[in-house]
Amino acid sequence: MKFFFRIALLASMLVSLLSAHAQTQTVAWESSVKELGGSSYEIQFKGKILPGWHTYDLHSDVSSTLVEFEEPAGLVLDGEPYEVNASQREYDDIFEVEIGTYFDEIILGQKVTLEGEGGVLKGNINWRACEENNCNSPEDWEFEVVIGNPDAAPAVVEAADEVEPVRENGGKSIWSLIIEAIIWGFAALVTPCVFPMIPMTVSFFMKGSGSPAAGRFKAAMYGFFIVMLYTLPIAAIILITRLVGGDAVTADIFNWLATHWLPNLIFFIVFMVFAASFFGAFEITLPSWMVNKSDQNADKGGLVGIFFMALTLVLVSFSCTGPIVGSVLIKSTAGEFWEPIVTMMAFSMAFALPFTIFAFFPSLLKNLPKSGGWLGSVKVVLGFIEVALGFKFLSMADQTYHWGLLDREIYLAIWIVVFTLLGLYLLGKLRFAHDDELKHVTVTRLALSIVSLSFAVYMVPGMFGAPLKGLSGYLPPLHTQDFVINPDAVAAAPAAGNTAAAQKIKYADILHWPYELNGYFDMAQAEEAAKAAGKPLFVDITGISCVNCREMEARVWSDPRVQQILREDYVLVALYTDDKTKVEKSEWITTEGGKVLKDIGRINSYIAQTRFGVNGQPNYLLLDNEGNQLVPMRAYNLDVDAYIDFLKRGVEEYKKLK
Repeated sequence: MKFFFRIALLASMLVSLLSAHAQTQTVAWESSVKELGGSSYEIQFKGKILPGWHTYDLHSDVSSTLVEFEEPAGLVLDGEPYEVNASQREYDDIFEVEIGTYFDEIILGQKVTLEGEGGVLKGNINWRACEENNCNSPEDWEFEVVIGNPDAAPAVVEAADEVEPVRENGGKSIWSLIIEAIIWGFAALVTPCVFPMIPMTVSFFMKGSGSPAAGRFKAAMYGFFIVMLYTLPIAAIILITRLVGGDAVTADIFNWLATHWLPNLIFFIVFMVFAASFFGAFEITLPSWMVNKSDQNADKGGLVGIFFMALTLVLVSFSCTGPIVGSVLIKSTAGEFWEPIVTMMAFSMAFALPFTIFAFFPSLLKNLPKSGGWLGSVKVVLGFIEVALGFKFLSMADQTYHWGLLDREIYLAIWIVVFTLLGLYLLGKLRFAHDDELKHVTVTRLALSIVSLSFAVYMVPGMFGAPLKGLSGYLPPLHTQDFVINPDAVAAAPAAGNTAAAQKIKYADILHWPYELNGYFDMAQAEEAAKAAGKPLFVDITGISCVNCREMEARVWSDPRVQQILREDYVLVALYTDDKTKVEKSEWITTEGGKVLKDIGRINSYIAQTRFGVNGQPNYLLLDNEGNQLVPMRAYNLDVDAYIDFLKRGVEEYKKLK
């Protein structure tokens, strides 16, 4: 009993730790007022910095802290904000500027003169905090300070409460990942490995207990252990890597899983093997000694036996749930370090829920459909889906390493064939050795076949260059297509067809801008070009494997108004954070920790994190010719009009600087 109590306690500690990290602000601010004599006062803003983190002073050229005041009431500002305690100023070799850094504590001051008996000063402090090579997005703290007699202060009666900082959050909400994981969890229940075990295990708990209440408790614990067996291993791996190496190491592992050729090739092979098994070529089972050992321990009484029953289910169902679990994890590794834990917990809770529900309400068991040939059909359908999903992994490796094996039309041809065959199978026109003869088509099979065949027909125009916006994030880029109806729609390199020009723009022979936009792929080169052209710089932090990036390009950048502004008013640079192409030795970057970055993706990822505080994609920044942000950065958002307004505001702010 103590053993399982410790497991539960460890799980709660993990959740608490992860929640605290996700919600706690990096600097806790408070304000105070000091009399200087007469009507003069000094307002101090003291910030306590979280251990291991640091922030920057008011005068650094990179990520400086900003204090902004609203129109003061009943007082006047004497000069500009200043640092009360000195920062550690050092020359940064990467940015080639001097940077002032604060650890532990930062104190800022502002002198004011009171005009009457009372006054009020409202404003905001904006800062960016970093931990080793990982930086947060900018945070804010709003303040309202009353000086003198509060009753005499104009437009205020009493000091307002402090406001929690507002963080920027790029990309899609984690709720979309949770919902997708729950759907996959329920889908796993109808696989042949799992579905027959629901009535068997629930009946065992009800019959093997002294009372219905005891059976329900044991069944609930059974579901709890299933969730723990799926969630705790991934949580432990992520937590250990973070404690040992910090967020940067964990993010680097996820980036490796998502983009490196080796794991992607392994995932592709695994998915093809599982698909062949689902089609009936062979049966995948774990080693018998592993399952038998777990099954023997399940005969023990109490919670120990229930734990091993849950372990037996997880092991036995692996042949059906393995690919689904892999899909859920790979999908969630594109986000923050804790998202795989949350999504796996959502998956396992959906997976374990029926066992608990049917144990509490055993009368529902008789309403379950009987096991039979339909489970074999479910397995075949999953096999077709596994084939389609598997080629996505091969496509990621192909794009990242520029192999040229899986161009867009080849990828589309495979998907069209797969979903056409799936539709024919559902109609009974295609049968496997283990299938029963289909004497009639049910309404459900007919509806699913219509969906599958319609999807195949939808993809056909893509073979001739149609953008297929609904699939833009899942297909290879349009520039890999060999033949199109509308050549103007093809995303080409800025200097396509011009060898001399391509040599001038770094990496233009392997990286591409959509819609024939002319742009760069190296930050330093783009900054020089922007200064020479006298235009602001548009920075696209993107990735070859970034689904949301492709969707933004297909749904937002496809608008002619967006393209016109990008072409005419900006110099463009795309920072691909996952490309594996090695750069010249002279362009290698050594981090503060001594790690040498040698490829395009790692270098751009380092620039995005240390300079802009960005860990994800897509993110869009508009900079002046000194590298300062003109307006707040923009992340994934399909609102075209808002994106146009974002670009126009950047141009307007740039013109104000001239």
